[in-house]
Order: sequence, then C-alpha cells, then structure tokens
Amino acid sequence: MSNGLARKRIALFGSTGSIGRQALEVIDANSGAFSVEVLTAHSNDELLVKQALHFKPEIVVIGDDKKYPQVKAALSGHPIKVFAGEKALEEVAAMDVYDMMIAAIVGFAGLRPTLRAIENGKAIALANKETLVVAGDIVMQKALECKAPIIPVDSEHSAIFQCLIGETRNRIEKIILTASGGPFLGKKPNFLVNVKRDHALQHPNWSMGAKITIDSATLMNKGLEMIEAKWLFNLQPDQVHVVIHPQSIIHSMIQFEDGSIKAQMGLPDMKLPIQYALSFPRRLPSNFPRYDFRKPNTLSFEEPDTRTFRNLVLATDALNKGGNLPCVLNAANEIAVFAFLRNRIGFLDMTDLVERTMQEMPFIEHPTLEEYFDSDGEARNFAASLIKL
Repeated sequence: MSNGLARKRIALFGSTGSIGRQALEVIDANSGAFSVEVLTAHSNDELLVKQALHFKPEIVVIGDDKKYPQVKAALSGHPIKVFAGEKALEEVAAMDVYDMMIAAIVGFAGLRPTLRAIENGKAIALANKETLVVAGDIVMQKALECKAPIIPVDSEHSAIFQCLIGETRNRIEKIILTASGGPFLGKKPNFLVNVKRDHALQHPNWSMGAKITIDSATLMNKGLEMIEAKWLFNLQPDQVHVVIHPQSIIHSMIQFEDGSIKAQMGLPDMKLPIQYALSFPRRLPSNFPRYDFRKPNTLSFEEPDTRTFRNLVLATDALNKGGNLPCVLNAANEIAVFAFLRNRIGFLDMTDLVERTMQEMPFIEHPTLEEYFDSDGEARNFAASLIKL
C-alpha cells in the first residue's frame, strides 16, 4: 500500500515492446502504487516469461499459438494462468482482474482488445495511436457511453492532456504538435532515395520500437498523431498543427482563443508520460533526469518540409476527409514499413505505396466497425500486391 490508497491493478497489453518494457520499469520503481495483473506479448515468449516470473501477474497471454507450450511449461510451477491466441487477448481484456489497461500493442492489432476494455468501463492508458487513427469516432463514442477514461501515453498527446488540466471551460484555438524531424531533417529526395533500414532506425532523441522509429523518419508518425489528436481532444482538422522542434524539449503546445500558449516541457523520456498516465490525477516523484536550461540552451522551431516528406500531406488529407481514409492510410503504411524493414522497398517508395492505396480504395464516409476491419484488410492486400509481398 502507498499513502493509504489501494494499488492500481495494471493490465499491460504489449509488454515486450519498447513502451511495454519502459512501463514495467515505471511500475517496478513504484511497486507500492501499482501491481501487474495481466501481461501479453505477440511472439517474444522468452521475455514474456522473464517478465511474468518477476511481476507474478494473474494472467499471461502469448498471441502466437505456437509458443503456448513453452510459456505454459516455463510458468507451470506458478499460480499464473496462461492463454494463447488473438481471441484470448480480447477475452482477457474483458475480465475484471484489472483497473487500467496500458494499450501498447503496436499497430491495428491493438484495436479489438482496447475496445473490449472500454466496453467494460476500464481506464485506458493509450500508447497505441492506431486505435484512434483507424476507428476514432467509434472508440471515443464507446468510451463516452461506457465512462471509460482514455489517458494518452504518446508524449505529444500527454503534453496536450497536461496543458488542458484546469482549462475545461476554455476553448482551444489550435494545438501545435512538435516533431523532432527524425534522423533526416533537412535532407532532400536525392539523399533519401538511398537511405537503408539501419540508417532510418537511428533516431536522434527518442528510444522507440522499429515501426514507430521508421514512422518518425518519414513523418508519418506525426500524421497519425494529428488524426489521433482530433479524436482525443474533439478538434476540427484545421485546429491541429505541426511544427518541427529538433531538440524535443517542448512536447506539444495549446493556443487558447485569447492567444495565450501553454507548453509542456521536459527531457525526451517516454517514462515520464507513461508514469503520468498511470498515476493520473496525481504526480508521483521520479528520479528521471531533469532538463537544464543551459543545455541545450536554444530551442528552435521550423515548418515541416512537406514537399520532401509527403506522408504529412497524405495524413492531412485523411484527417480532412475522414471516413475510412485514415484507416486505409494506416493499413497501407503498416505494409510499407514492414516491406522497408525487410529491404523490399526503398525509403521514398513507402510514401508512394500509401498514396496509391489511398487513391484505389473505395471511400466510406461513415463506416461501421466491420467496415473499418474490411477497409483495413483490403488496403493491406492491395498495398502488399503492389510489392508482391
């Protein structure tokens, strides 16, 4: 127990990814405030077992059925229930063994379990932006109906969320999402055409998983964040802006209708927004490094180069048109990144692939959840057919 409050029971969906591992470090450092009740991983059974032996959750899920025997055997001497398969993720999400889900499964795969948790009124610490990019209208509507609080973990959305505390009655004029610009800031297409996988995986400021690091290098990450912000904060597309801020000290800003701007600042460290989401509305003390205004002593800002990094234009189109277009954008991008990481297509080909898929897929203005799933599947198949995956 800490401060006389019961420990918050956490279900960590996607525990072996970058966010998942950092979330467990935060929980470990605050074991009086949090307990881990559920751990899930897609296929990294070795790390999942290690985590389970340390945190002793009630339930473990391995998404890949084939890994079930190894996980089951490794945990057999412990009172931990082991499940396997995609369906099990949804079933466990619906169980009443936790208070808050950390939704950290990468990509579209995180949507179904997150929806199940929302339907059961669970608080969501949302680290999976694709859930809102793909079906933001349905997810937010459900969260409202089921009184499930959604607290963003993404550093930019966490920044906006923190700036909004105490401002409920005040109208937002616009929000400004900051982008580091990734490893290729200032580079032109004649340079980018030769970029290889390992080059693109070196992010200057943040330590992240492969998918989000590539999205950061192509600026697609910022495009997805624009769409996520629209849903999270109930904004019109023209209220969402992006500015390049190479130092990554200001994590995002809000401008109110009186012209005043609020910003949230700190060193680039995902553990801070993770801890804030877990402990909200309280702030817990931490020993994270502190920002010193003497270094870097200059914070700079510039407009994104949308002629070179056209993903931002495609995402803005999807944001403005709405319907199933953001879902198609996301599906094509997941295929593009997958192909690039396997050296099947070049860096600039990723944007072309997304653009062609967006042009070809039928537009649905008000999709049902099933139509979102269909759009996702069709867009993936079409994008994959373009590169013969």
